[in-house]
Amino acid sequence: MKNTLSFILLIGFFILTSCQPATKNSSSDAIGLSSDSLRVASEKMQEYIDNGKLAGVSTLIYKDGEIVLRENKGFADIENQFPIKDNTIYRIFSMTKPITGVALMTLFDEGKFKLDDKVAKYIPEFEGAKVYNAETKELDDQIEELTIRHLLTHTSGIPYGWDQKAYVDSLYREIGAGGWESTIGEKVKLIAGVPLKNQPGTKWEYGLSIDVAGYLIEVLSGMPLDEFFKTRLFDPLKMEDTGFYVPEEKQDRFSDVFEIKDGKIQEIKGGMSDAFKAPVSLLSGGGGLTSTMDDYLRFCRMLLNGGELDGVRILEESTVKLIMTDQMPNGLTYKEGYSYGLAGSFNLTSHEYGWAGAASTKFWIDPQNEMIVLFFAQLMPSNFKYADRFKKLVDKSMIK
Repeated sequence: MKNTLSFILLIGFFILTSCQPATKNSSSDAIGLSSDSLRVASEKMQEYIDNGKLAGVSTLIYKDGEIVLRENKGFADIENQFPIKDNTIYRIFSMTKPITGVALMTLFDEGKFKLDDKVAKYIPEFEGAKVYNAETKELDDQIEELTIRHLLTHTSGIPYGWDQKAYVDSLYREIGAGGWESTIGEKVKLIAGVPLKNQPGTKWEYGLSIDVAGYLIEVLSGMPLDEFFKTRLFDPLKMEDTGFYVPEEKQDRFSDVFEIKDGKIQEIKGGMSDAFKAPVSLLSGGGGLTSTMDDYLRFCRMLLNGGELDGVRILEESTVKLIMTDQMPNGLTYKEGYSYGLAGSFNLTSHEYGWAGAASTKFWIDPQNEMIVLFFAQLMPSNFKYADRFKKLVDKSMIK
């Protein structure tokens, strides 16, 4: 179990198919999306199912206040031929990160912290943390002290431990930073005892920063992270099927997770099949949640709507703008064409905000076109080319 779950973080045959019909709440052509082009996108997803690339996939487009396209294709359980449904529950892994970012920023709205506050102010174990200098092999002082903004933009110098050639990463593996044992508070204190990999604010590197931010929520609120999420986000937003594990009474809706082995798609057996089926000790703000398409859509709609949904305000509109715009220090970029907002990527051209999860889930929020695109599969290791292909076809469907 330990090795399998640790592997989660070290990432981030012909089958009969069952397809539920798309549900359209309005004409896609009427709101600026070509129905013919969307049909091509739908057919491409079916092709992936028919060719055994994916066991199942759920796709959704929300535009101008309406669900324009919603389709469930393939199976949540191949062996028993159980189809994906609207209420299928998925492992969303790193799509937990934006939720953690939003949760933390509700405390920002309350004046509990400022983005450029030093992390050590609230988590004293980070006081005086050193930075490993890969050139000199020495430990340096921090030039700019680690801040909360650094955590939320992955410019903290806190990695995942994935780099097999890096000294700091080797220390992370030695202390078990990528494992799922212990509480998040215990894990963060272990991380604080390891040198930072980079000077804060000088490099974007994916890592456990958002898990540290999750613990910061606990420190600032005095509540366990799962309780904070439930009371401050999930209950107000009516995200009834989102949590750190799937209760027994809902497990008949919980999708299997799949892999390609010997050229065929099949269920991953063992630890991964049992994960998320019982309460956990580690409340991972970086990758620990399960959710449904409907729940995550409500979360995205709240952000698209400036922090409010159905009369319930979660965030101030100005705070949502912080989250969904470029927050990288010193002109850094995440990758070509992309910067980073708070706990999610920011497309420098389209101004879309989004992120993805280790089981091949992905989302995009497009404020300029009032659109949300969701793609949920359960394929590991993650392969985002299917989601990206769907999104590209959606973009091509835009009527100029």
